Amino acid sequence: MNKTVRVNYFAILREQRGLANERVSTTASSASGLYEELRARHGFTLPGSQVRVAINDEFQDWDSPVRDGDSLSFLPPVAGG
Repeated sequence: MNKTVRVNYFAILREQRGLANERVSTTASSASGLYEELRARHGFTLPGSQVRVAINDEFQDWDSPVRDGDSLSFLPPVAGG
């Protein structure tokens, strides 16, 4: 079943996508499925194991379900200095 979600990208993912956020139509049932779908589509270089996911502003596990209307944020590690 197709659902539409809002995806927010940060740091290197935003650079690689060229956008800070977008609406995405997906059939992915989990956060990990959605990330892998987007990784293949946009050529993200980071594996999911190096990224955190928040769904509706709460950090979640990668196996958390994705529902129509959700907002997902993918947060890679951030270098500081």
